[in-house]
Amino acid sequence: MDRRRALLVDAFTTEPMSGNVAGVVPDADGLDAEQMRAIAAELGASETAFVCSSSSADRRIRYFTPTREIDLCGHATIAAHAHLAAERTLDPGTHTLETNVGTLDIDIGELGEVWMTQDAPTIQPLDVDYGRIATMLGIDVAALQDVGEDLPIALASTGLPFVIVPVNFLEHLSGAAPDLDAIDEFTTEHDAAGIYAFTFDTIDGDSTLHARCFAPGVGIPEDPATGTASGACGAYLRQMGAFDSVPDELRFEQGHFVDRPSLVRVTVDEQIQVGGRAVQSLDGTLTVPAFEDDDIIEA
Repeated sequence: MDRRRALLVDAFTTEPMSGNVAGVVPDADGLDAEQMRAIAAELGASETAFVCSSSSADRRIRYFTPTREIDLCGHATIAAHAHLAAERTLDPGTHTLETNVGTLDIDIGELGEVWMTQDAPTIQPLDVDYGRIATMLGIDVAALQDVGEDLPIALASTGLPFVIVPVNFLEHLSGAAPDLDAIDEFTTEHDAAGIYAFTFDTIDGDSTLHARCFAPGVGIPEDPATGTASGACGAYLRQMGAFDSVPDELRFEQGHFVDRPSLVRVTVDEQIQVGGRAVQSLDGTLTVPAFEDDDIIEA
């Protein structure tokens, strides 16, 4: 049987078993989609990155949840490239990556940090009932209305759309009691991957904001670190004029309330970039079965 190296890599952190874990298969050439899905299910991470050769870029990555293929995953991209950089497979500099949504630029820093260039941003303020949002998140409506005049709730995307919800203080965001079914219904209405709620009230004084991301529609009740949502939020803050002078780098805390603290770095200059470090927590070998059509039992 085919045997492949498989890893778990924690993205947006330098501490094992924190941040957002991704599966990584560094040599996935020759695997078919069903084998990739089975490996992703065996590893059990929310997403697994399968690194393949490419005729149009330096490499290709296919992304699988335990149940299906998805087009792009920020934290799995960071995890895969951080692993390749740590193994000296990649040198510092700019590399190209083929994905199902096109070719992306990936920059590797001298310390192994990985930066992923996002798509051109789209920001659309939403005319929503603050009472509905507050009930859905389990937050006092005043905590949303307090900042809503300057920073409205909006649908923002730099490749994957999220509903951006500003909250006044960390005590309100930390005490959120989300209704996941209501969030799923709301995000489906707006064709969004999830809700990204944030406050400028942070745990670490060096951080720009603290965020929580709820994405039950894609199978993630609360995500410990969300690269694509962080990029969308960075673009939102720039467009809304949230800063008198935009910092060279934004630092977004996330994951503390699911015991997976993480730090996502964002730049919002001419392009939106999302970056971070990653650390390997598991390295092993999987035996990959060959799937036969006649082995599938129809219900």
